[in-house]
Amino acid sequence: MLRAENLSKRYRQGEKEVVALLGFTYAFPRGATAVVGPSGSGKTTLLNLLAGFDLPSEGGVYLDGLALHQLPEDERARVRLKHMGFVFQQWNLIPTLTAWENVAFPLLLAGRPRKERQEQAFALLERVGLAHRLHHLPSRLSGGEQQRVALARALALDPPVLFADEPTGNLDAESREQVAALLFEAGKERTLILVTHDLELAARAERILYLKGGRLAREEVVQPAG
Repeated sequence: MLRAENLSKRYRQGEKEVVALLGFTYAFPRGATAVVGPSGSGKTTLLNLLAGFDLPSEGGVYLDGLALHQLPEDERARVRLKHMGFVFQQWNLIPTLTAWENVAFPLLLAGRPRKERQEQAFALLERVGLAHRLHHLPSRLSGGEQQRVALARALALDPPVLFADEPTGNLDAESREQVAALLFEAGKERTLILVTHDLELAARAERILYLKGGRLAREEVVQPAG
């Protein structure tokens, strides 16, 4: 369970204080939760705080009772590696590594033996329909294929929490549907937090959180969790 309690983030711009997020409280259950809102509503700030990339000005983030916001950066990085997966709008694949090597990279960081890395990476690429692209560099993959590799990499350590930040924003219609289907399928097994401007994509989640002016304006339950 990932939980935010009275989460706020304030910045200084010269003499002016900017409130990016204010008093956000929510417990993210298993299944898919979409976070939507206009630009500047606090979506990216919220994701960065939930993932421990940034620290709140007030409030806290708790992962199964662990106070993520109280940990030093190296400990937060270890928590992210073990418990969280990330899919971004820009695929962020390592350009000099093949599809297989990109997917296996988190397993290497976690100290998994080579045989396990090989088997797990192949199984994940097969799951996203890319077993035939195993040895291709990112430059030889389409945008949709790169995003599917990124999703496979995010699932490499079977994290209980999966973050997706505009995961279909740079894709054509066919690739958007492929990635969305795989993403929500993965979201059935864990907590998926999806940040998006795409209301059609958001409507496929179990819940939608609407942010406005850095505040949680309302929650909509779209469908019961699987």
